[in-house]
Amino acid sequence: MAPRPPWRVVLAGTAAAALGLTALSPVSAFAADTDYESESAVISQGAVESNHAGYSGTGFVNFDNVAGSYVEYAVNAAQAGTHTLTFRYANGTADNRPVKLTVDGGDKGTVDFPGTGAWTTWKTATATVQLTAGINKVRTTATTANGGPNADKLTDTFTAPSDSVPPSPPSDLKASNVLPTAATFSWTAATDNVGVVRYEINRGGNILKTVDGTTTSATVDNLTPNTAYDISVGAFDAAGNPSQQSNVVTFTTPPSDDTTPPSVPGNLRSTGVTANSVSLAWNAATDNSGTVAGYDVFQGTAKVATTTSLGTTITGLAPNTSYTFTVKARDPDGNSSAASNAVTAKTAATGGGGIPEYDKDIAKVDLGWSVDFLPNGNALVTERDRFELVLVTPSGQKTTLGKVPGAVTTSGEGGLLGLAISPNWTTDHAIYLYHTASGDNRIVKMTYDGTTLSPTSTPVLTGIAKNRYHNGGRIKFGPDGKLYATVGDAKNSDNAQNKSSLNGKILRLNPDGSAPSDNPFYATGGNARYVWSYGHRNPQGLAWDSRGQLWAAEFGESSQDELNLIQKGGNFGWPSCEGTQGSCSGFIAPKKTWPTSQAGPSGLEIVNDWIYIAGVTGQQMFATQINAAGTGIGTVSTLFSGRWGRLRSVTKTPDGGLWLTSTNNDKNGGTPSVLDNVIVRLKFPGGSTPGAFKLTSSAFADNATIPDKYTCAGDGTAGQDPSPPLAWGAAQGAKGYAIVFADTANGGTKLHWAIWDVPASAASLPEGLGAGYSVPDQGGAKQKAMGSGANAQKYFGPCPGGSSHPYAFTLYALNTATVPGLSSSSTMAQIETAIKGASTASVVLRGKSSAAA
Repeated sequence: MAPRPPWRVVLAGTAAAALGLTALSPVSAFAADTDYESESAVISQGAVESNHAGYSGTGFVNFDNVAGSYVEYAVNAAQAGTHTLTFRYANGTADNRPVKLTVDGGDKGTVDFPGTGAWTTWKTATATVQLTAGINKVRTTATTANGGPNADKLTDTFTAPSDSVPPSPPSDLKASNVLPTAATFSWTAATDNVGVVRYEINRGGNILKTVDGTTTSATVDNLTPNTAYDISVGAFDAAGNPSQQSNVVTFTTPPSDDTTPPSVPGNLRSTGVTANSVSLAWNAATDNSGTVAGYDVFQGTAKVATTTSLGTTITGLAPNTSYTFTVKARDPDGNSSAASNAVTAKTAATGGGGIPEYDKDIAKVDLGWSVDFLPNGNALVTERDRFELVLVTPSGQKTTLGKVPGAVTTSGEGGLLGLAISPNWTTDHAIYLYHTASGDNRIVKMTYDGTTLSPTSTPVLTGIAKNRYHNGGRIKFGPDGKLYATVGDAKNSDNAQNKSSLNGKILRLNPDGSAPSDNPFYATGGNARYVWSYGHRNPQGLAWDSRGQLWAAEFGESSQDELNLIQKGGNFGWPSCEGTQGSCSGFIAPKKTWPTSQAGPSGLEIVNDWIYIAGVTGQQMFATQINAAGTGIGTVSTLFSGRWGRLRSVTKTPDGGLWLTSTNNDKNGGTPSVLDNVIVRLKFPGGSTPGAFKLTSSAFADNATIPDKYTCAGDGTAGQDPSPPLAWGAAQGAKGYAIVFADTANGGTKLHWAIWDVPASAASLPEGLGAGYSVPDQGGAKQKAMGSGANAQKYFGPCPGGSSHPYAFTLYALNTATVPGLSSSSTMAQIETAIKGASTASVVLRGKSSAAA
């Protein structure tokens, strides 16, 4: 056992205390110790040596004399909680050789290693940290050009359980002396069972300033003139437990006396065109205040976009037409620059790629946070602050189904958030919701049978820490039938690296709330069983591409927002790394970053390997195509800049479009008196989804009458009908196709016929497919229809009996050549569910019929 420390650790002032690293006096009683020899650790810029006597083990580590050299120990903690780390070292110089201490990338302050008098004199220094059960990466990194000491070993001692009691919320927050660039804030102190070590002053979920635990008044001097702010304060104890936030104070800073406009944006240029869009980019302007608030884009004299980015894409243009644009810069006081150079660009004659354009308004709702579609084409929408679930039809008819029991606000980013409809909804009528409750965030299950929402909910996963900010909240079923959830760090950044916490993670669970046994940390037990990836600050939207790869968007703190390609068990770096900034070595890098002022990526959708992201902070949508290898993305287009305000979710529709929700009336809690947040429908040029993935028939147009020859009117008998000719454009990355035909009258989905395992090389089906479970001459495709006997193995056409009914052929792009789990005895509902589970994209060809036998 290492000798007990004869001194306290010297820390880097209040900053170290604020990070949860405290000085220790000698401790009288310890649990069993575990030693970790330095020569067995991971070493960067150092060498194992044995030329100074007195070391333990087989040697010691001599740090190179450079800042950044480090030794990283894999500390296997048997129990989560407070641990004492004792470092045995020698320093034969007169200089202190401090190191930065991190645990799983989280900064725990500075440990000093003063001189020991000789290189053969070994002493100890200690630090107290919180460790999770299992492996913890404890790194000591030299902070000066002298490097670190000679490191002999690390001894881990479990000293006490974690302090899990958070401070009370600070109260009575007030703002005073509000100036154009500064304001003073004061509050009543929080209380804690051990002690408050720091306060964070937040704007939304972002930190403006941190002060120590004895300070209850501070001036923030980095504000922007003529700008609206919502400010709250949170308290933290030494264990890193965050309080709930204080009350929120709102104000607008006054304009300054600045009358000098920004410089003119330079080098306006066209960076790309499609048949319906022109993409623009320009060089940044500068302003004497140091801040350019945004850019206004003009088409002639009409303002067509407002953005904080250095580019935007103008949509809704006519093909083969020339358009002229200019751009002006604007400072916070509203001073505008002169116009940039004019640029004229001509749209392409054909082709729209993946750039959608506005189609129509659907409905107004209260902060529509999440959207998912029922099989009949109607949508369910969660209203965050009303806690209500709303049914919205494609024509915009709204029906409030009811409140979600137990949902509460955080007066911030919490409330009724994510929504996922069961892939087996036609049989189980289950819907899943992520919401804030009185003591936590949780995922619950309710039932909706197409008419009635159940009055109660069943908990699926509880105990997710909540806060006013950083609640995450997206949930979605993956191609594997598992439910995935994005969870924020709840304003405690240490949660992100702590696999015993559900926060700061993407979780994966079975629909019944149990943890899948193939999750990466299942063997660890506890909450770690649910972790799919970790090291996240506030992850949001998630969706899968044609290869079955999971992509997710993430809010950054103050520098970079992220788009990530998620890896099973992957560590994405927070809080050590934000985007590509900070200590990012060893973590998974994002595929795209944005300045936090330009994005705020919330909802995310993928259609035919095009990614669409709804931006809250930047008030714009982003579109980009996944590359052919599936490893990255191409050029990112910035769409609808400033048109609808804060954009919250984007969801593909059964009829081949996108629904985009704006939440400009984002009130940080409370029930609104006016519904002014709009759902809009976006369409793709020519009615096709990206890559011309569109289903057509040479026999009838979309939404037209299906000819009698393909119905029961053809031969006067229901079933055994000739199928219509069908054709489609290829879906990028598709490994096969399926088509489901259904009667969609009265909001229902009466399944008539399905064909699946259509080869990826196919682009059409001929008229009059042959009979049989294995479809003749169609490369291994299988089919099944309603009815029995011979009727069950051939196309079954419309037969509504004399009244006009709507029908739909839905084409699915599949991520597998063979849909698993199906046989000739599978029911139509089972077949549809399996096809949807293997689908990466879908498009619809509609038809009508009043045929009668």
